[in-house]
Formats: sequence, C-alpha cells, structure tokens
Amino acid sequence: MIYQMNLKGDAVKANIPKSVEKFMDEIRELCGEEHKEWALNFNHSFSNTLETTLRVHNDGTTFLLTGDIPAMWLRDSTAQMRPYLVLAREDEEIRDLIVGLIKKQMIYINLDPYANAFNESENFAGHQGDHTNFNEHKGWIWERKYEIDSLCYPIQLAYLLYKNTGYTAHFDESFIKAIENTLTVFKTEQNHESSPYNFVRDTDRKEDTLIRNGRGAKTAYTGMTWSGFRPSDDACEYGYLVPSNMFALVVLDYIKEIFTDLLSNEEIAKEAETLRNEIQEGLEKFAKVKNKDGEEIWAYDVDGLGNSTLMDDSNVPNLIAVPYLGFCDVEDEAYLKTRQTLLSKENPYYYEGKYARGIGSSHTPENYVWPIALAMEGMTTNDKAEKERILNHLVETDAGTHLMHEGFDVNNPKNYTREWFSWANMMFCELVMDYFDIRIKK
Repeated sequence: MIYQMNLKGDAVKANIPKSVEKFMDEIRELCGEEHKEWALNFNHSFSNTLETTLRVHNDGTTFLLTGDIPAMWLRDSTAQMRPYLVLAREDEEIRDLIVGLIKKQMIYINLDPYANAFNESENFAGHQGDHTNFNEHKGWIWERKYEIDSLCYPIQLAYLLYKNTGYTAHFDESFIKAIENTLTVFKTEQNHESSPYNFVRDTDRKEDTLIRNGRGAKTAYTGMTWSGFRPSDDACEYGYLVPSNMFALVVLDYIKEIFTDLLSNEEIAKEAETLRNEIQEGLEKFAKVKNKDGEEIWAYDVDGLGNSTLMDDSNVPNLIAVPYLGFCDVEDEAYLKTRQTLLSKENPYYYEGKYARGIGSSHTPENYVWPIALAMEGMTTNDKAEKERILNHLVETDAGTHLMHEGFDVNNPKNYTREWFSWANMMFCELVMDYFDIRIKK
C-alpha cells in the first residue's frame, strides 16, 4: 500500500497502482518456471518499497524511509525510487510520486546541503549530539555527515525523470536554489582546508567521526572536491573520494544540459562546466595507482599529497559502479583493469566463502558481502551468464525472507544485517530488470 497523509496528518493506505501490479505480472512471466524465485523476490521487493517506506505529504512531496531507520537519506531515497522510472513514462501517479520525492529532496538540500539524512518533521530525532556547525534547521537533520553523493543522487533523479518522461515542471525555483547550493559546496570543498565544515561524533567507532578536530585527513588542492564520508556513511581515509568525484562529474554534465537546453541560465551552465573540467583534470592527475602487477588503475580515495587507498566499498558510488553512473563504458580499459583488481583479494573488502563472493564494507563485519554490491557487479557486465549467476546467488542467500539485506555472511547467509533495507531491495529489482533488457533511459 502507498501511505499518504490525510488532512489530520495521519498515515492512511492507498492501493498499489495498477501499473505496478501489471509490471510485476510481466516480470513473473519473463522469469517463468526456470527463474520463479527471482520473480518471487522481485515482487516482494518491488511492492515493499511502496508498502512500507513511502509517505505522501499534504504539500505533494514524498518522504521515503530508508527502512528500519526512521529517516530519509538523499542517496537511498533516489535509489529506492529509480526503478519506478520505467513506469513513470506511462503512469502519471508514479511520475507524481517521483516528482514529490525530488521536491522533498530539494527542500532538504536547501535546508542544509552538508546533511546526508533528514527527519520527516522538525522532531529533533537522530544524531543531535554531534559536534558540527548545525544551522537553525537542526531539528530537521537526522545526520550531518557530508558526502558528495548526497548531492549527486537527487540531481540524477531529477535529470532521469526528465529523460524518461519529458516532464520538466520540477525544474523550479527550489531546484535552481538547490543547484546553486550544490555548486557552492562543491567549489568550497575543492579547498577543504578553508571550508567551514567539520564533524566530530562522541564514539568509539572511528569510522563515525573525522580526525583532526573534525576536519579529516589533510588534503592539498587537486581540482577534485572533498568528501568527509563514503556512501557507507563511514569516514573517508583520504578526502578525495574518487568514485564520488566521478559521479559529480557526470551530474555536472546534467546540470550544464538542464541549464543550457531548458532553463537558459548561462551563468550556472558555465559554472558547472568549469567545475566539471577541474574535477576531470584532478582525476587524471591524482586518482590513479598501480596494482600488484604494475597496472595503472583507479584509486578509491586520495589526498593530493601522494597518499591513496587501493580498495572498493560495497556502497554506491563505488568504483565498480562507475559505468552504471555514466562515467565510462563497461568495456573501458582502465575500468576493466580496476574491476579485475577489485574483484580479487587485492581489495581488502573482497570476500569469498561457501555461499557467495563479492565486495563488503568497513560498515559491516568481515566476510559479509552486500547485495547492493552484487547487484552492481551484475549491472556493470555485458555477460548474461554472470548476471544470471549473481541473481541466483542473491535469491539463494536471502535467508528465506524473499528480501535483500545490508550484508550477509558468505559462509552462513542466515547471519545478516538489516532485515528491512529498501535500497538493497530495489537494487535487486533493477538487476532483474537489466537481465531482461528493461532499462532506465539515461
């Protein structure tokens, strides 16, 4: 059921749109008897997001819970709604849900472009004790970990809605203001040493706070833009998170196109183009390392001072995902060398076990791989048999729940984290769609 808000502000149920039911039937037919388990998990996941995470507010905006945490992440909410874009082409109800989410995301970015997760109301829930320069909107903010991708994802969704439906009314004043705030933050964080942002959490978990009195590891100017945290919400080891800068580059191209072709704002279009070129130059000059065979591959993060990490994390944007995000083609030579390295023991977060192999995260225990990472591995290969293998593994390791989880033990899938994680569910759905050549227009 879709949860909407009545005039009293109470949540009431509405029927799942007929287009969703029809699409689930189509997937069931495509899967057939051979892959009936795919269909079972797809239909559980595809309906679960609408039934359990979505709230339509009186102002027409859409709030999406991430799952078992009562807050909305800018990143997660985009990924949760992205697969529905294929239905938004023909169904105005679905389109309007996505428009409502974009409007909510832009409101939140304009409240605080450094925050990654927000409350449904000004209820002061979440990490209110963190030491960071909260503004007057503190009560709306669940968490203020600055991550580049938190700004990229909503812009991506706004652009993809336009490309898939032709709809443009969401490119309004709030959107323009959010773009201006995004560009300001990206440019400010090119010189993080003079940035106003800092973040300290009172915790024994080092991944949840930034060193150097909340400023993170020291950086030098590269042209790239700094990120405090990874999309796992864990602290970056070094400040220039390479896959997130790649994502930013793609999104800046979107901004240039929107403000050139639709909004006719030459100043913003030029600002986006200049920043995009500076990030690209920084990536080329500073973001490459050598693997154990001496091959040049992409680093995960760097500092501009000569330090770097050779690894990948399960959360998107990661290096495995960059063709999916639009940075390069799946057959790009540098990408393939990077991919081969990261899907090996040379990546400290690559795990192999009795039931699965794939990429995990510092965010979860050792030997836990993530369905998000597995789904992304499938969506960044042209090998149909490999996509099939991954989908089979995903349904075989769901611990009988018919839903995806955050991470699971490669030697015992009954051990998993997060029973209710909508982002992972929808990444599984998108891989099933991808297998049957049902793709979102980019």
